[in-house]
Amino acid sequence: MTSPHRLQDFIKAYDVRGVVPDQLDDDVARAIGSAFAQVIALPESAAGVVIGYDMRPSSPSLSRAFAEGVASNGLDVTLIGLCSTDGLYYASGALDLPGAMFTASHNPAQYNGIKLCRAGARPVGQDSGLSEVRDLAQGILDGADRLDEVPGPTSGTAQPAVGTIVERDLLADYSTFLRSLVDLRGIRPLKVVVDAGNGMGGHTAPAVLGTAAGLGALPLEVVPLYFELDGTFPNHEANPLEPKNLVDLQAAVVEHGADIGLAFDGDADRCFVVDERGEPVSPSAITALVAVREIARAVAQGTSPEDIAVVHNVISSMAVPEIIREHGARPVRTRVGHSFIKGEMAREQAIFGGEHSAHYYFRDFWYADTGMLAALHVLAALGEQDGTLSALTAAYARYPASGEINSTVSDGVASTASVRAWAASHDGVTFDELDGLTATHLGTDSEPMWWFNVRASNTEPLLRLNVEAADRDTMGRVRDDVLAIIRSGD
Repeated sequence: MTSPHRLQDFIKAYDVRGVVPDQLDDDVARAIGSAFAQVIALPESAAGVVIGYDMRPSSPSLSRAFAEGVASNGLDVTLIGLCSTDGLYYASGALDLPGAMFTASHNPAQYNGIKLCRAGARPVGQDSGLSEVRDLAQGILDGADRLDEVPGPTSGTAQPAVGTIVERDLLADYSTFLRSLVDLRGIRPLKVVVDAGNGMGGHTAPAVLGTAAGLGALPLEVVPLYFELDGTFPNHEANPLEPKNLVDLQAAVVEHGADIGLAFDGDADRCFVVDERGEPVSPSAITALVAVREIARAVAQGTSPEDIAVVHNVISSMAVPEIIREHGARPVRTRVGHSFIKGEMAREQAIFGGEHSAHYYFRDFWYADTGMLAALHVLAALGEQDGTLSALTAAYARYPASGEINSTVSDGVASTASVRAWAASHDGVTFDELDGLTATHLGTDSEPMWWFNVRASNTEPLLRLNVEAADRDTMGRVRDDVLAIIRSGD
């Protein structure tokens, strides 16, 4: 018998993301849990699996079904309940267990999904086990009634005893751990507006920044926006990358005379920052600011600056590697995407990594991303001096940038070739193809510095353009010229 569920339709390169219940239901979750146990947990001799979930209505049932699938293979399961994605990464790292987080991040309410990791929050992607999990789960769903009929590492073995499923609340432990990495107790008082977008930031912010988890009060006055957990997202989409979803936060910061605004996405692993004027702060500027703090901390602990690496992706501002070098450390450039950042950080033993999408990764957080820890760094940097956030971050935002601009194209290869030809007509331009096409003009007496990156989407017929330059006029000119070429054939 063949299952009506086609897992290849919604198990992608890095996670599971599907419509409930048409694609993702309890049976599917149970099969994926069993496959995860067999492909990931058992071969690593894991003591069990830890599972968390977000505020979506389907999350408790799906996570429980996944737990049953894991336990059917003889592994014990720890259910930590409601948590942010970085809360699940904390549990995986602190307990040294493989983990599963049920979330669809900022996707609309009808979606849910699963982010999987190995023990120590190490990622599971298409090239590191996810494809095998998918294929084995599909075999289970298709009705193989004996283990030796299902492709997978346990073929030919007997069914093990069923493991136990226990519940454990780790919110206070997670909050305590983050506070141990950045101590805010001595900063000046700050007024902070936090927009949780009805996502998991409404669960974690009161615990980390306030006293909801039983920790002591910090010198922070938190003004909450949309802290009610609601997977239907009644106020706005929980995706701060879209400017329209920052409008309420920007207005509230100005209205309340706040020092800073913080916006979290649905599963609260990304954090966006707004200054006291209500102006968004570039994630590249946040990357540079946090990098400087982490470099200083590593040096204070006895590490030589030349032995310190910081990872950034290809669309980060040129200011990021400049500032890292100015502080004696070594910038490492990599492709866009969390698996590339995490992989490069592990190879380089990097202390920190930042993406322009506002994902921030820390060696002290098992190389995983945590928006809340990045937020603590920004609050500490602001509260340790008397100036405004806009003045503080100005030093890290050196160049005007276009932001990411998407264009629908019928032939991305041809469009990219045309853009390359245009760039090559300028003297002194260099190219690399680490991730898409990056063209860099370092600047001459007659033409200021500019660079751009053009990358094809993995899932849609889109080209993504990012442009940065020494001044706004140059940035606008290069942006408009390149966009005209990209869009000329469509």
